[in-house]
Amino acid sequence: MVDPAAMGWKTRAADGFSGLVGPIWAKRESELWAYGFLAEARHANPYGVVHGGMLVTLIDHALGAIVWEATGRQRCATIQLDTHFVAAARAGQFIEARGRVVRLTRSVAFMHGTVSTDGKTVVEANGVWKLFGTEERE
Repeated sequence: MVDPAAMGWKTRAADGFSGLVGPIWAKRESELWAYGFLAEARHANPYGVVHGGMLVTLIDHALGAIVWEATGRQRCATIQLDTHFVAAARAGQFIEARGRVVRLTRSVAFMHGTVSTDGKTVVEANGVWKLFGTEERE
C-alpha cells in the first residue's frame, strides 16, 4: 500500500463533500501545489476502476485551490469544467492532480490541469473559475 506521508504529502483538513471522499492530500512543489488521494475500493465503480466522479472531484478541488492561492486567497467557484478521461486508475493507487493558471482576469480564472497516477495521465481538464470580490486587476 502507498504511504503518501512518506512521500512528503500532508492531509488537508476538509469539511463537507471533500471530507467525505478524502482525505485529500497536498504537497508543495516549488511555487506550485499538487493534490491527491489514495484510491480505495469505495472510490471505484463496479468494474474496479476509480469512478470518474471521484477523478472530477479531485481536479475540481485542485484547480479551485490553485486559483485561490493565485488570487491571494480570493473566494472563487467553478463555472465550467471540461474533463477528458484518457486512462483508468484503480484502488490502491495514489492519484495526483496538478494545474496551472492559463489566464487571469478581474472576474475569472482560466485553468488547465491533469490527473495522473504512476506517471500516467488519467484525466485532462480545462475550466473557468468565477472570482468573487475582485479588485481591479491589470
